[in-house]
Amino acid sequence: MNETNSLYIAIAGNPNSGKSTLFNELTGLRQKVANYPGKTVEKHVGVLQDDPDGNIRVIDLPGTYSLNPHSPDEEIAHDVLMGWSDDTPRPGLIVAVVDASNLERNLFLVTQLLSLGIPVVVALNMMDACRASGIEIDVVKLEQRLGVPVVPTVGSRREGTAELKARILSTLKQPSVPRSVVQIPDAAAREVDRLAAHLQAHELAAAESAHGEALRAICTENSFSHPRFAAARDPLKTTILAARDSLAQAGFAWYAIEAEAGYQWIETLMAEVRNVREARLTFGERADYWLTHRIVGPAFLGLIVLMIFVSIFALAKPPMDWIKHLFGYLAVLVVNTIPAGPLQSLLTDGVITGVGGIMVFLPQIMMLFFFIAILEDSGYTARAALIMDRIMGRVGLHGRAFIPLFSSFACAVPGVMATRMIDNARDRLLTIFVAPFMCCSARWPVYLLLAGAVIPNTIVLGFIPLPAIVLVSMILLGIVAAVATAALFNKTILKGVTSTPAMELPRYRRPRLRMVLQTMWERSLLFVKKAGTVILAMSIIMWALTNYPHRPDAAPDQQIKQSFAGTVGRVIEPVISPIGFDWRIGVSILSSFVAREVFVSSMATIYGTNMSDPHRAADLQAHLRSELDPETGLPFFTPLRALSIMIFYVLSMQCVSTIAVVRRETNSWKWTLFQLGYMTGLAWIACFVLWQGGRLLGWS
Repeated sequence: MNETNSLYIAIAGNPNSGKSTLFNELTGLRQKVANYPGKTVEKHVGVLQDDPDGNIRVIDLPGTYSLNPHSPDEEIAHDVLMGWSDDTPRPGLIVAVVDASNLERNLFLVTQLLSLGIPVVVALNMMDACRASGIEIDVVKLEQRLGVPVVPTVGSRREGTAELKARILSTLKQPSVPRSVVQIPDAAAREVDRLAAHLQAHELAAAESAHGEALRAICTENSFSHPRFAAARDPLKTTILAARDSLAQAGFAWYAIEAEAGYQWIETLMAEVRNVREARLTFGERADYWLTHRIVGPAFLGLIVLMIFVSIFALAKPPMDWIKHLFGYLAVLVVNTIPAGPLQSLLTDGVITGVGGIMVFLPQIMMLFFFIAILEDSGYTARAALIMDRIMGRVGLHGRAFIPLFSSFACAVPGVMATRMIDNARDRLLTIFVAPFMCCSARWPVYLLLAGAVIPNTIVLGFIPLPAIVLVSMILLGIVAAVATAALFNKTILKGVTSTPAMELPRYRRPRLRMVLQTMWERSLLFVKKAGTVILAMSIIMWALTNYPHRPDAAPDQQIKQSFAGTVGRVIEPVISPIGFDWRIGVSILSSFVAREVFVSSMATIYGTNMSDPHRAADLQAHLRSELDPETGLPFFTPLRALSIMIFYVLSMQCVSTIAVVRRETNSWKWTLFQLGYMTGLAWIACFVLWQGGRLLGWS
């Protein structure tokens, strides 16, 4: 496809309107994910299916309630639609996705889109939920009043998507510029005309969109601060402030003119196109009574999380054993094919042991992503957000903070990026400070390695494995640390009033197996790619550091201890020994600064050099269980030591990628280094208390 000749279609709509679902149906699997230039907000771009030339590209914009931007993601949607984005031409068509069951709220954005001078096709989505609520919509009348095509759809069931594609293609062939439907008072219209002329004179808006942009500039606080207006900021600011003063003197609230006029028009429209046959509670409304209940809701959420980890331990063991055997046979093949020497050692003790040590956890990681995708696709994630919001609000976290925090359970990097949806700078910084406490997927190999190796597989309450309880405890510890830290910072370095907006709950829907499997596959593929790149590279580096300088006559354990890695480990050992770590654990922790899961591959490489049986090359857990303390002759990796390591990873900011994105999002090394310092210090103190206190109590 020739991108230079591509025509762009923008998918715009409110959050939870089914926008991304329709985007997937319009593009199929022909899509790619990147970031907007200069931003850390993801953009999804794909190719429209059924386009014979393949030159129609579809871009899924961040969800927004209006074109009056108040947060970075809303700014991106606005800039793309205005043609101000650095790498995306102004769209040739907009698909406005609206939730049919919440038409009043969704239509306000549509009224603004109609003023941009770009052809619009309205996707009246979630018609099944609308009918279930006893609501009928006159689609023909709605189309007449809006003056643009309106297509009823149920994106989750692919209903109406074929007609939507057809209407898109026909509109592109015979495009027509829609007219603005909102009528504002004459006094406001005169000020808008004056500002529109100003915008056109300075080439800040096209003729067809100048009036709409002028109205939004008057109604949006600090609208003149956009970088695009830099060359004409002073005269633009003067004109906007003069318009606001004139309107205020005439008795108008300048900030509410567009909203009042828009919703007044929508109210009249609703009386014409909507008919409520019989208002009745839907299944979702009845379910929400219990699932968001102050007592039942948290209990159910806890049960869901516990069942997920019980399932992971119960179902993932067979495929994990298959992977262990596969890497074991690869090691045997190398030993039987390549003569003994550095190359054989590199492949067996470095590559196979290092990568195999992390790949063995792929089944558990895939199952975790599978369950998370089900929760997201069913709509339950938003209910969990509502439950947690009651707690977060009390400690000063913004109402929208749950989404970045939930995203951090996959990876802290997108979690920190997602804080852009929080418009208040103080609330956003506070959320960034606590997001890395969430249990990202990179920590799971560390937890799974240690829990499976030394935590007794005792069954509690007849069906819950003790290692599963330990893993749930690690998650809860991270959440408690985030809440406590937020409460402390909210009363000290980040004092202020937190705004808590109303939280919107999407409709429940049956999880779509295809979408769940696709999500699981995409996230797991990223894990495998990291194993084949970052972890492979670190395994080779760690092999070199543990084998050189090479001493042919030294025993394996002495070779490692006198290697470059051993030297570094002994230097830092006085700092980490009070928390139960030896030099080998310390070296593995240092290497995992690249990525947390590298801890497992580093441990596998360090201990792999002692393995005489290649079949055990990927079975690091068995080797850790057999490791003895040279001073006492007792098992070295005890439950107490394993818990200390896990708690260190719960609380520390052990990831260079997270540090980099925090620096980018805060634009401050001061805050970035502060976060790195306080999290590392907190981790050391917690592990010190656990290790020293546990030894005093005689724990092992």
